[in-house]
Amino acid sequence: MKTVGIICEYNPFHLGHLGHIEKTKQIIGSDVAVICVMSGNYVQRGDLAVFNKFARARMAIASGADLVIELPTPYVLQSAEGFARAGVFILDKLGVCDYLSFGSESGEIDLLLEAASIIESTKANMITKEWLERGVSYASAQQKAADTLLGDKAHVFKSPNNVLGIEYLKAINSYGSSLKPITILRTGGDHDGDTGFSASSIRKALVRGEIPLMVMPETAHAICLEESISKRGPVSIGNAELAIMSRLRAIDDYFEVPGVSEGLESRFKRFASKETSVSSILNKVKTKRYTMSRLRRILICATLGIKKEHIKSPPPYIRVLAMNSKGMKLLGVARKKTRLPVITKPASVHKQNESVIRTFNLETSATDFYVLNYSNEEERIGGQEWLHSPIIIK
Repeated sequence: MKTVGIICEYNPFHLGHLGHIEKTKQIIGSDVAVICVMSGNYVQRGDLAVFNKFARARMAIASGADLVIELPTPYVLQSAEGFARAGVFILDKLGVCDYLSFGSESGEIDLLLEAASIIESTKANMITKEWLERGVSYASAQQKAADTLLGDKAHVFKSPNNVLGIEYLKAINSYGSSLKPITILRTGGDHDGDTGFSASSIRKALVRGEIPLMVMPETAHAICLEESISKRGPVSIGNAELAIMSRLRAIDDYFEVPGVSEGLESRFKRFASKETSVSSILNKVKTKRYTMSRLRRILICATLGIKKEHIKSPPPYIRVLAMNSKGMKLLGVARKKTRLPVITKPASVHKQNESVIRTFNLETSATDFYVLNYSNEEERIGGQEWLHSPIIIK
């Protein structure tokens, strides 16, 4: 049996995600197990996930995944490069994964492999550094390097899923991983568009009180409905605004927050004390050098107490969120091959090393903050991270 990994967020799960899983199985063959490394209660764009990680893991298992593993929050809230490296690291260290499948606007793995190779070259690094010194954002500087070295092919860097895919390829190369990459042509709405079945358009509908059946698998739709009725969502950064503002105003030094450099710490401290909303803080801090997504990630990291030292090393454990019978068998094989602790019972964390305990404690704190944004007061109890064993769907 072959095994394929997918690094994902499923925020929430929609028909585009279902299509990705199904097309991946068609390429590799029917006898394939799907492992998803999924962000938890926070997502890479710098926001709270619309529904909690266990609900989203259930959506994945119900829609063709066999094993869902959590990408710890400190690694989720990083640049595309940091997010990709952490996800690839976990899949590689599992010891049972043959392929990495990702969606892209290109759909051409050879083109993305070429782009990944060239953008890592010494020449590309020199050009990128030169443009960074001129005050442009990293994405813009990288695009300048691509334009110079790739010519017409540089267009691949103008699409977000292509960029993330290139980072996956760079990570595979960096780790010397045996993962074989495949890419699936992405379909549906634009990545952050308001039409089609983009996750962004679905989230906006959910916040309005709508649950769009036509763009979601029935099982995912049912889970969204269940979570909404139970008042455990939808959750967004807007729900948490006052709590975020309170934490930001209590921070003395932003310099140790991941993503902060070149004076950003003073801008965050100044405007967090003066402005009256999250959006106004971000708009005041914003300059042409920094993307809004980077600033949102900094803001959430600061809120959760995540520091640069917390991400100096790769993820220290494998946390299982959900699985079916095939996933359980696969996990049994992985336990014999991986050198990372596999966490199914949270209490076992106490027996692990300092790095595992520290990262899990950060996850616990992040979850405690997340659940405060539920409408259902009874669901806001603290310490929930210690109460959840993996969901098993047979």
